[in-house]
Amino acid sequence: MTAPAPRRRLALLTAAAALGLLARGCSDEGRGPVVVSVIGDRDDFARPLPNLPDPAAKLILETTAQGLVAFDASGDILPALAQRWIVQDDGRSYIFRLRRAFWEDGSRVTAPDVARMLMARIEMLRRLDPEGPLDAVQAVIPMTGEVIEIRLAAPRPFILQMLAQPQMAVLSRAGGTGPYRRATQGSALFLTPIDRLSGDDGDEDQPIPPWQTRVVRAERAALAIIRYREGDAALVLGGRYSDLPLLVPAGVDRNDVRVDPVQGLLGFAVVGSGDLLDDEGIRAAINMAIDRSQLPAVFPLGGWATSETILPGALDLGRDPTPPAWAAMPLDERRAQAAASVTRWRADHGDPPPLRIALPNGPGSTLLFALIARDLATVGLPAKRVAMRADADLRLVDEVAAYDSAIWYLGRIGCPRKVHCDPQADAQLTAASLATSEAERAARIADAEARMTAHNGYIPLGAPVRWSLVSRRLSGFLPSPRARHPLNHLFRSTN
Repeated sequence: MTAPAPRRRLALLTAAAALGLLARGCSDEGRGPVVVSVIGDRDDFARPLPNLPDPAAKLILETTAQGLVAFDASGDILPALAQRWIVQDDGRSYIFRLRRAFWEDGSRVTAPDVARMLMARIEMLRRLDPEGPLDAVQAVIPMTGEVIEIRLAAPRPFILQMLAQPQMAVLSRAGGTGPYRRATQGSALFLTPIDRLSGDDGDEDQPIPPWQTRVVRAERAALAIIRYREGDAALVLGGRYSDLPLLVPAGVDRNDVRVDPVQGLLGFAVVGSGDLLDDEGIRAAINMAIDRSQLPAVFPLGGWATSETILPGALDLGRDPTPPAWAAMPLDERRAQAAASVTRWRADHGDPPPLRIALPNGPGSTLLFALIARDLATVGLPAKRVAMRADADLRLVDEVAAYDSAIWYLGRIGCPRKVHCDPQADAQLTAASLATSEAERAARIADAEARMTAHNGYIPLGAPVRWSLVSRRLSGFLPSPRARHPLNHLFRSTN
């Protein structure tokens, strides 16, 4: 089935109008398209799934290939490809009714297609996150041409949050289902809304107003910031700690910087092995050596806090997170204990090799490496910086939590992720997913969390940093606990 001819003509008229306005330099006027820069690489647009969780990859998926449900900017669940759903059988059955939708080639979206794609994606993700909410999915069943059921072996309260993740986008070879269609013009993408954002006259032959289109570029942080400063973009998305030092020299108004109140992981996963990192005293020494009190001065953001624990709070743990054994020790005392561990290791093995620390590009990473290398040197551990894709001993983890459960944090730094791990802790997570009662599940998760903390396979620093630049010409932008900013929720201000 193909899309009606008037709809195809409408898309062509809209794209032509947007291209014409951009060519005349009207992107800053109230009638022009909203120009967005997202920090990233063009390959994130071309191959978004392999490049997750890069911000540009997330953005293009959530704008062109929605899942059954989505997050709004406040972090609440909204209908997307599914127009509504019900929960039955004490949380073991989720039944979704699909809205009327079309693939990019004009063919109709059907429940059997969606069910097949979702089950394939779920099986892929379970290999990386075997204890997450998708662990209990038994089947995705098309009940009619417009209705699917996700059947669970046991209730999972965070299943909708997981279904709202970009990696759960329903994507066929013919593309996604919106809420935008994409067209390329040079280095920019033009996103045209499938559903009208305003107007209720029902006349589908009228062109979509150009201000409802989005012109999106994936580019380096420095270029995105300058484009914004010069008024050539109304929005910059995807800012992280690594780009923060660029804002002050660029002269950007600090009132335009919006910081998302996110939780998640920002720290170093121990991914190397061998005599040095297999020594539990050395892993603890690395953790003890870092002076986290210096980090807020390096990354000055209001409300940002450092952390010595894996979890940011109790969540569904049933108690406060386990502090490391050295948490109450003064810095000098814990560094002396760390240095003693290194001295012991040196007596048996000789001088330790430099720790290879993998960090992304950016001036923030340069500052962070300098701080970490200085701290490690105080206990006798040399360090060198390597690229994120290089062989490493410590690799930065910088991710916003997909759902509000201890399972996400512990699963992200467990054995399936090739992090230096305690197999008994992972066994407890697996047992938790099979638990027959909430009390048993909580107890096993708590035991896994305590074991992971003692193992020191992950070195926490604090919460992730996510920021945007937002023009006063835009309304509808909200700081997001999920760092998600749907482009179809933005409007040009009339002020």
